[in-house]
Amino acid sequence: LWATTGQQALEEAHVCLLYVTSTGCEIIKNLVLPGIGNVTLVDHNKVTEDDVRNNFFLDPESVGQSKAQSAAELLQELNEDAKVSFIEKDPLDLIHNDPKALDDFTIIITVNMSEEETLYLSCQYPTKTLFAVKSIGLVGMFSIQAPEHTIIESHPENAIDLRLSCPFQELVEHTASFDLDSLDKTDHAHVPFVIILLKFVEVYKAQYGDVPQSYQDRKKLIEMIHLGMRDPDEENFHEAVSHVWRLASGSHVPSEVRQIFDSPSCQDANENSPYFWILARAVRDFVENEGQGQLPLSGKLPDMKSDTAKYIGLQNVYRQKALADLDAVKKRAQDLLNGSESIISEEIIQTFCKNAGHIKVIQYRPFSKHYEQANKIAQWVKEEDNICYGLVFKAADKFETLFGRLPDSEDYTVLKEQTVEVLENITIPLEKVQELIESESMERTLQNFIRFGNKEVANIAALLGGIVAQETIKLITHQYIPINNTCIFNGITATSNVFEL
Repeated sequence: LWATTGQQALEEAHVCLLYVTSTGCEIIKNLVLPGIGNVTLVDHNKVTEDDVRNNFFLDPESVGQSKAQSAAELLQELNEDAKVSFIEKDPLDLIHNDPKALDDFTIIITVNMSEEETLYLSCQYPTKTLFAVKSIGLVGMFSIQAPEHTIIESHPENAIDLRLSCPFQELVEHTASFDLDSLDKTDHAHVPFVIILLKFVEVYKAQYGDVPQSYQDRKKLIEMIHLGMRDPDEENFHEAVSHVWRLASGSHVPSEVRQIFDSPSCQDANENSPYFWILARAVRDFVENEGQGQLPLSGKLPDMKSDTAKYIGLQNVYRQKALADLDAVKKRAQDLLNGSESIISEEIIQTFCKNAGHIKVIQYRPFSKHYEQANKIAQWVKEEDNICYGLVFKAADKFETLFGRLPDSEDYTVLKEQTVEVLENITIPLEKVQELIESESMERTLQNFIRFGNKEVANIAALLGGIVAQETIKLITHQYIPINNTCIFNGITATSNVFEL
């Protein structure tokens, strides 16, 4: 799933969990099973009967014993290749009095830690990847703080670039070697759809002067392809029709990739830059020179109706072009390294070239800046009920700071007052604050939060554990696209939202 490089990154990672809760154990379970290298659980508490009731990884025999040790022992049984260790110490004591104890962890995950302590941890480790997870009742949420996150393998759908709208010279010549009219019935039914499309695009251009641009133009092209069929059951012609949409997608540099090329990190890349930016600069220079405005060709071909000889012939055309592009990018990368001892492996350069049209860069905001977008948040409260839970979680943290406990069934009014303060601190105008706090969605959120009784629910813990583990793996492997930066799951309505706070 994550290829060799991704699995290696997973095996070399060391994740720290602060507070052994039901949700925390579910997160670790979903990291241990796919082969995380090391996990450390940090908690000073002893196991209670309440813990046993809502945590699958604590059994009745462990009541009165170390919560971190008891959970670690059961989690270790899931995968002997993962190392699950524990520290029986107060996480807050560790953060405040022994911060270097957390230096070596790849990712730190906190569960139901107060906002005040989470912000302190965030300030102590501004360049470390942190997850702040909250899980109470039927609602859970998590936020991510991380340094600049680069992704080469984002695994998009329909990632294959066949260059149908602007074929390269070797593909044009290969297409010209086919004479559809002179082929017998068997050979005609085994011409790859790429050749068929390019042939009929030339016919279209001869008749209309340009490649088909609009939907109506593509309909005309489809009619031409249908007329070129000798048999209504020719699968290769049906494939050609089904891939006409690829002409609309073009082969230009996507705007998101262009933004990466235009960023200072790319423009100023040198031998001391991370390899992602060296390769981004090399590809950008390739596009502006040898590539003639095109990204390096990936060389991938989809399955298609064809005989072996014709498919391999077409495959070789794409492969040779991809190798030529790879060599050009490799040379540019070597020039940027400028004799440096740093070496970027050919495998990494090849992977970058294959995925150049889908690279991503995510700039995460620190936790301290997550609630600074007043206008956005005010709008979200009107449109998305789930953002209300994020605000009430903050209000509950303020309540805990004031009273030393979380709100219970008698504290509705005080929790509402704390929510007003949260909205005011976000600098939402006072007239809007009153409107938002009296809204039906906010009233419902406050009532539900009180009803939850500050308890974790096993099924929500399991689901949230799976989601957080999935995002953790994305960040470790630098594959697939992680959320940016907050996700809220509502088990009452079975809905989730991602907010870029």
